[in-house]
Amino acid sequence: MRRKTIDAVLRSTWNAVSKMYNREASKFDSTMAIGFVLLNIEPEGTPSTSLGPKLGMESTSLSRLLNTMEKKRLIKRTANPSDGRSVLIFLTPFGKEKRDDSRTIVLDFNQLIEKQLSELQIKHFFEVADCVIKESKKYEHFLIN
Repeated sequence: MRRKTIDAVLRSTWNAVSKMYNREASKFDSTMAIGFVLLNIEPEGTPSTSLGPKLGMESTSLSRLLNTMEKKRLIKRTANPSDGRSVLIFLTPFGKEKRDDSRTIVLDFNQLIEKQLSELQIKHFFEVADCVIKESKKYEHFLIN
């Protein structure tokens, strides 16, 4: 019998979660990607340049997403007073409402999963995830050099 690879399990797990988040977000005329951006914008504003790395998105994809969010009146962009070259992203009142919807979905899902697992299982899950992240960064560095 073939053993599953860790990356295959991660990929299929994330695909299932992603589908569920997008299905839930569609009930609010939104997407998972929009929800994640909303959850990562700080009240004092967030530099657009810090959102891409935080969300694992390329700048062109993020730029398109921010344009869509601005058209939907979820965010507003203002010049960064401490750095004229960058822009700060702020949530509009409507964006704050939608962020609350996103937060509720994420917290409800987490609570549902946590009910199924012991504290030890959750602890091990995060240890495994941390190991995968750490080793993937090392491996990526190895491949580049």
